[in-house]
Amino acid sequence: MKKKKPDSSSTVIDMFFDRDLSWLSFNERVLTEAQQRSVPLMERIRFLAIYSSNLDEFYRVRMPVIKALSELEKSNQLLAKVNEKILQQQQHFGEVIKQILQEIREYNIEIVYNQTIPEQIVDTIANHFIHSVAAYIQIVHISNNTKFFPENNKLYLAVITKTKGGKTVYIVNIPSDALSRFFSIFRDTTQYIIFLDDVVKSNLHRIFSDQEIIGSYAFKITRDAELDLQDESMGNLSRKIENKISQRDKGLATRFLYQPGLPDDALKLLKSKLNLKGVNFIRGGTYHNLRDLSALPLKDSHFNYEVWPQVNFNIDSRASLFEEIKRQDILLHPPYHTYETVLRFFNEAAIDPSVERIYVTLYRVASDSRIANALISASKNGKKVTVFVELKARFDEANNIKWSKKMKMSGVQIIESIPGLKVHAKIALVKRRVCGKTELLGLLATGNFNENTAKYYTDHILMTSHEGMLNEAETLFGILKKRKKRIHHDKPHFKHLLVGQFNLQQRFIELIDREIGYVAKGLPASITIKFNNLEDRVLISKLYEASNAGVKISLIIRGICCIVPGKEGISANITVRRIVDRYLEHGRVFIFNNNNDPEVYLGSADWMNRNIYRRIEVCFPVNDPELKSELIRMINTQLMDNAQAVTIDDLGNNVPIINNDSIESIRSQKEIAKMLPMPGG
Repeated sequence: MKKKKPDSSSTVIDMFFDRDLSWLSFNERVLTEAQQRSVPLMERIRFLAIYSSNLDEFYRVRMPVIKALSELEKSNQLLAKVNEKILQQQQHFGEVIKQILQEIREYNIEIVYNQTIPEQIVDTIANHFIHSVAAYIQIVHISNNTKFFPENNKLYLAVITKTKGGKTVYIVNIPSDALSRFFSIFRDTTQYIIFLDDVVKSNLHRIFSDQEIIGSYAFKITRDAELDLQDESMGNLSRKIENKISQRDKGLATRFLYQPGLPDDALKLLKSKLNLKGVNFIRGGTYHNLRDLSALPLKDSHFNYEVWPQVNFNIDSRASLFEEIKRQDILLHPPYHTYETVLRFFNEAAIDPSVERIYVTLYRVASDSRIANALISASKNGKKVTVFVELKARFDEANNIKWSKKMKMSGVQIIESIPGLKVHAKIALVKRRVCGKTELLGLLATGNFNENTAKYYTDHILMTSHEGMLNEAETLFGILKKRKKRIHHDKPHFKHLLVGQFNLQQRFIELIDREIGYVAKGLPASITIKFNNLEDRVLISKLYEASNAGVKISLIIRGICCIVPGKEGISANITVRRIVDRYLEHGRVFIFNNNNDPEVYLGSADWMNRNIYRRIEVCFPVNDPELKSELIRMINTQLMDNAQAVTIDDLGNNVPIINNDSIESIRSQKEIAKMLPMPGG
């Protein structure tokens, strides 16, 4: 019997899903959440905003790569699939937002969307334009002498007027970078919310009072966001990155998104005069940058998720957190746990007279970082503080540079990035001198030391005094100080930590091989892994090998998933779940059954090419039996989720888990919020 040839329209290539199509599948799952009537209205709107923001980033970061590959391979098959999938999603987006707007009207809230401004508020809108908006309006006449460069993702109107010489095209900005995108008015019992776009459109007659306006059409341009730092090993990297950031919004255009109805001759003129050769021209909606929807002024609490109380760490404020860490390991799970204990770790380090040295890696620093301020205070208090700041963290470069300079001015020793290599590890180390003896205390985390994102990202943070792990962490900081591009040429022996560029990939392969060995002996064997993205073909192939050997493999993957699950003869023992809920699933957890004596790791590393081959990552074991059991219980709860989880099938589709009245509905995030014990309690 002949084997059936694979469907040419399938996203599977050599038994690996395409990473970009898989990512779009994740964004589709986000969009699906926006249509769920069980989700409060404002939260559904936020999912629309997240979808829009994600898609903008996709065009800035991935679309230039896809287009370059299509030109290199002389095939636009992937590009065509990507464009088709995005078009389908955009149509779905339009349907969902119409549904939500209709539901909001039931609460006497009228969001003016694709409609004429109601007569009863026209005068108020005019006054708002004259007194507040007009100051920010800038007009560009498109002609042969036009020298205008639309900024990345800024909002504009193409205004077409009729003059004696024929048609004239102008560009008018919508100043949403300076003013609120929404203007709210109450009339009687109704709240009206108007887009800034419509405030400008309805007052164009004031700008072009001597001309007849034929039409006005919204557009925006998305530009390549990658920073070209090929020469980064030369000179001052911080200065080079600052210069590149200033040029980012002037990168090559990748998308021209415009309102339907824009006449072909006007579109052709804009294409010519704005240097848009080779750009994707896409009909969008009337409104763009709908990530701004997250700022809609809907204040009633019933529009938002119910509040889940956070767990506080149970330790007397008069006691020492450091002494508690010496007594036992502490494992925190923000946002279920408050982030105050992490902040306390750095605050105590800043003022504790026994603390001599502090080491920290920072990848994405909060804009108003209390952690960075604590490090500054520690330095001014006489402690030796060494901070590795990754200046190449995409879209956070400017903020990281700002804090790097501020800390350096306060005496903190700053290590600024390594040429050709990103440091993505999340580790902090405190060295104390107590009764003449040196003590090490540390934080090892799956997510950034960032108190803002900790409110929405699920992560895991281990506080420990484990001497072996922390000695290895100090060794790693010593390596980072050298700032060598070929960092793996240093050959320290990492026994406890799994460190990218050294032993991380190889150790994971060994752990998978061990499970394969248990199966061969007829012993229990399973692997459970949760991370954000899975792409590395070496590790995927090893999971295929384990599956074929009989190892049961359960994966929870939020975003990119290049592994093909449930394929007979390849991955029959592999299942993949994707969870989208009120919190962003961000933690990385690795559980190896080890003949019913589980070995559990946490860490910063996804199994992406970038993480495995171009970054310094740190994964670390959880040794305390109670903490290990707690983690396993959390992951098992997520594997039972039948409310917010979907499975990924062997075609890469999101498949809802069938739930009916006879089966208990399990929403893992809500269950975890209820089940976690108070640390130290």
